[in-house]
Amino acid sequence: MSVDMAVKTLEESVGKVVLIKLKGGKVIRGTLQGFDQHMNLSLESAEEVTTDGKPNSLGTLIVRGDNIIIISPPPS
Repeated sequence: MSVDMAVKTLEESVGKVVLIKLKGGKVIRGTLQGFDQHMNLSLESAEEVTTDGKPNSLGTLIVRGDNIIIISPPPS
Protein backbone atom coordinates (compact mmCIF):
# COMPACT_ATOMS: atom_id res chain seq x y z
CA MET A 1 0.00 0.00 0.00
CA SER A 2 1.40 3.38 -0.94
CA VAL A 3 1.73 6.20 1.58
CA ASP A 4 -0.88 8.23 -0.33
CA MET A 5 -3.36 5.38 -0.12
CA ALA A 6 -2.72 4.92 3.62
CA VAL A 7 -3.23 8.65 4.25
CA LYS A 8 -6.43 8.62 2.17
CA THR A 9 -7.75 5.65 4.16
CA LEU A 10 -6.98 7.42 7.45
CA GLU A 11 -8.61 10.65 6.21
CA GLU A 12 -11.76 8.67 5.36
CA SER A 13 -11.68 7.08 8.85
CA VAL A 14 -11.67 10.38 10.80
CA GLY A 15 -14.78 10.48 12.97
CA LYS A 16 -15.20 6.69 12.77
CA VAL A 17 -14.21 3.87 15.09
CA VAL A 18 -10.87 2.22 14.30
CA LEU A 19 -9.11 -0.78 15.84
CA ILE A 20 -5.39 -0.44 16.59
CA LYS A 21 -2.90 -3.16 17.53
CA LEU A 22 0.19 -1.97 19.42
CA LYS A 23 3.64 -3.38 20.06
CA GLY A 24 3.38 -5.52 23.17
CA GLY A 25 0.04 -6.99 22.09
CA LYS A 26 -2.46 -4.39 23.33
CA VAL A 27 -5.49 -3.70 21.16
CA ILE A 28 -7.29 -0.35 21.37
CA ARG A 29 -10.58 0.72 19.82
CA GLY A 30 -11.68 4.34 19.58
CA THR A 31 -13.02 7.14 17.41
CA LEU A 32 -10.25 8.57 15.25
CA GLN A 33 -10.10 12.34 15.74
CA GLY A 34 -6.96 13.04 13.73
CA PHE A 35 -3.43 11.99 12.77
CA ASP A 36 -0.14 13.49 11.59
CA GLN A 37 2.69 12.63 9.20
CA HIS A 38 4.26 10.29 11.81
CA MET A 39 1.00 8.31 12.12
CA ASN A 40 0.49 9.60 15.67
CA LEU A 41 -3.23 9.13 16.27
CA SER A 42 -5.71 11.05 18.39
CA LEU A 43 -8.55 8.84 19.64
CA GLU A 44 -11.68 9.75 21.55
CA SER A 45 -13.74 7.31 23.64
CA ALA A 46 -10.82 4.88 23.47
CA GLU A 47 -10.94 1.54 25.20
CA GLU A 48 -8.52 -1.35 25.52
CA VAL A 49 -9.92 -4.56 24.10
CA THR A 50 -8.96 -7.34 26.52
CA THR A 51 -8.87 -11.09 25.99
CA ASP A 52 -11.58 -11.65 28.60
CA GLY A 53 -13.99 -9.43 26.63
CA LYS A 54 -14.27 -6.68 29.26
CA PRO A 55 -13.29 -3.33 27.72
CA ASN A 56 -11.04 -1.07 29.79
CA SER A 57 -12.08 2.57 29.22
CA LEU A 58 -9.18 4.94 28.43
CA GLY A 59 -11.03 8.10 27.34
CA THR A 60 -9.18 10.53 25.05
CA LEU A 61 -5.83 9.16 23.95
CA ILE A 62 -2.82 10.06 21.80
CA VAL A 63 -1.07 6.98 20.37
CA ARG A 64 2.49 7.41 19.14
CA GLY A 65 2.87 6.19 15.57
CA ASP A 66 5.97 4.06 16.10
CA ASN A 67 4.08 1.91 18.64
CA ILE A 68 1.41 0.97 16.10
CA ILE A 69 1.57 -2.36 14.28
CA ILE A 70 -1.88 -2.39 12.60
CA ILE A 71 -4.65 0.16 12.05
CA SER A 72 -7.92 -1.42 11.00
CA PRO A 73 -10.32 1.09 9.43
CA PRO A 74 -14.09 0.67 9.69
CA PRO A 75 -15.81 -1.47 7.04
CA SER A 76 -16.63 0.57 3.94
